[in-house]
Amino acid sequence: MGGVLLGEGVGMVESFHEFVVHRSPALSRTAYLLTGDHQLAEDLVQTALARTYRHWRRVRDGNPEAYVRRVMYHQQVSWWRRRRLAERLEAEPAEQAAVDHSEATTLRVTLNAALGQLSPRQRAVIVLRYYEDLTEAQVAEVLGCSIGTVKRHGHDGLRRLRAIAPELVDAAAERSTR
Repeated sequence: MGGVLLGEGVGMVESFHEFVVHRSPALSRTAYLLTGDHQLAEDLVQTALARTYRHWRRVRDGNPEAYVRRVMYHQQVSWWRRRRLAERLEAEPAEQAAVDHSEATTLRVTLNAALGQLSPRQRAVIVLRYYEDLTEAQVAEVLGCSIGTVKRHGHDGLRRLRAIAPELVDAAAERSTR
């Protein structure tokens, strides 16, 4: 009996390791878009994966990536609430020390700054819906809310992005005509 349990434990570790190796780049991109900071994104992914590992036996046969995203979202909101109490957000984002003047980099910086001005839930909906290309139902599952809530936050978030950074709309329209 001990050998069976040991074998199951080894298989569990291997399947988790395989998941981490294959899905970490995508999870890291999502974490960066949620946090707007590379170091916080790394911490967010590590925290989410550590929490997921504790429940891997139950999660691995379902949709483990959705589970990790849900953990990342909830952890990010928790961090955001703690930071919000400890500091006051500036009206303008801090200047970047080294700016790459290429069009793509400028667009990424603009998008990141604009995403940073959304509420955590709006930002999560926009990232999951349009960057991760999840359906409204999948986003609702990840965030643990209704599809109507996803639609509302998505609508409000897009409206706010258009007001904050109209150049993003111009860039999207330009890309769609290429």
